[in-house]
Amino acid sequence: MRFLWFSLLSLIPVSVYAGQIPVVNGVIGGVDTSAETVKPVSFSTAATTPGKLRFKENSGVCETTPGVNQASGYGDLTATKSLWFWFFESRSNPDTAPLALWFNGGPGSSSMIGLLQELGPCRITNDSKSVTLNPFSWNNEANLLFIDQPVGVGFSHGDTTVGTSQDAAADVWTFMQIFFSDPRFAKYQPNNLAIWTESYGGHYGPTFAAHFLAQNTAIDQGSISGIKLNLKVLGVGDGLTDPLNQYPGYLTYAANNSYHPLVSSSVLNRAETAWSSSSGCKAKITSCYNGGSNSVCSSAQSYCNNNILSPLAGNWDVYYVLTQNPDPYPPAIASYLNSVASTIGGEVTWTESSDTVYNHFAATGKLCDWMRNSRPNLETVINAGVRTIVYDGDADYILNFNGVEAMVNALDTKFTTTYQAQSFANFTVRGQSAALYKNAGTFSYIRFFGAGHEVPAYKWGTLGVGEAAAQMFTQIMRNQSLSPT
Repeated sequence: MRFLWFSLLSLIPVSVYAGQIPVVNGVIGGVDTSAETVKPVSFSTAATTPGKLRFKENSGVCETTPGVNQASGYGDLTATKSLWFWFFESRSNPDTAPLALWFNGGPGSSSMIGLLQELGPCRITNDSKSVTLNPFSWNNEANLLFIDQPVGVGFSHGDTTVGTSQDAAADVWTFMQIFFSDPRFAKYQPNNLAIWTESYGGHYGPTFAAHFLAQNTAIDQGSISGIKLNLKVLGVGDGLTDPLNQYPGYLTYAANNSYHPLVSSSVLNRAETAWSSSSGCKAKITSCYNGGSNSVCSSAQSYCNNNILSPLAGNWDVYYVLTQNPDPYPPAIASYLNSVASTIGGEVTWTESSDTVYNHFAATGKLCDWMRNSRPNLETVINAGVRTIVYDGDADYILNFNGVEAMVNALDTKFTTTYQAQSFANFTVRGQSAALYKNAGTFSYIRFFGAGHEVPAYKWGTLGVGEAAAQMFTQIMRNQSLSPT
């Protein structure tokens, strides 16, 4: 179940909230001032094989399409750091199909969210007890690799030391070196590689992609050794990338979105003051951007989420504003995953989000990653020729399209002039208008109608759940600009 935010949190127990971003002391995305004392969590290392994979093949769980193989298990980065993965072959020509990596955000959220609630070969049922085959799974087009990261998230286990997106990128790079070195998966290394992510993935995606490109260059220059990653695509859904440009979107969306206002004018006025005052949210994020210390950036996260993000949510589900709190959709997945853990090779109890990992990212003793700007990394990736798409749902408040579009409009790339000259066009799926989009060179942006934070979990009109998102994915993975059908 997704985490939920509510401005009058004292009226509703925090225990009702669960999901990708923790509620800390009653504040969504808050900062725990005691987090510096959190110690790394470690598990037994008896079974680890540093630098290698351990996995089970064809467990029979989730993907039941005849002849489509799967594998799930661990990549042991070291004796004390193991990342969980679940790999599914493409349902069509897996040996030559591209490989798409999927990462949920948080920070601290498991990528099993995307697998079971959104785009994987199976989808959790409404009673959370079983799964059904997903006809619009993204492995219709690509091999899919879901990774729980950083260490400590989901089924991953070991020393929880990662506290920045750059740290996380380094571990994912190491995992991919191990993955492609394994005889079972080495054949996929020459295939096109894609990174797809959502939510805090607005930091992860650009940072991971830029790191992959930099490592490839270092291999070419002979300064490091390794396996080059054939990165061709980056997709970022409902992402937090550039807080300075995105946070005003909360004010805009809460007052006027496609559905209904979220709060009263008095709440809006207080948030406006909190944004624009001389010591307010805008000033604090600006200070963070301008070389601010860890404590400055942590203070910005705490202040802005206390005074803008949380109160402007009102009593609406921040992931899908058509429903009030608490919203049971998408259905919870923890009980199902733990019921099959031994079958698929999971070694610890699965939880949706790790407070320990989240605190490592938010605490003032760390870099305080949340309020850092990942837009320069996104610009680097776009300018490098990686086909890039930014997408969102118009019913999502938490990372709403007003903020995302402001971030996109602020991009400074070789396609900026072309993009800004474009008008939005209708993205039709089987003749039905499902979204608005723009293309500029190898960059695209799309806003889906009726979709919440987890875009592929929703439907529009008479289309199937996830059908419109699947069309987007297929076109981008085929190195095509978006186009209506």
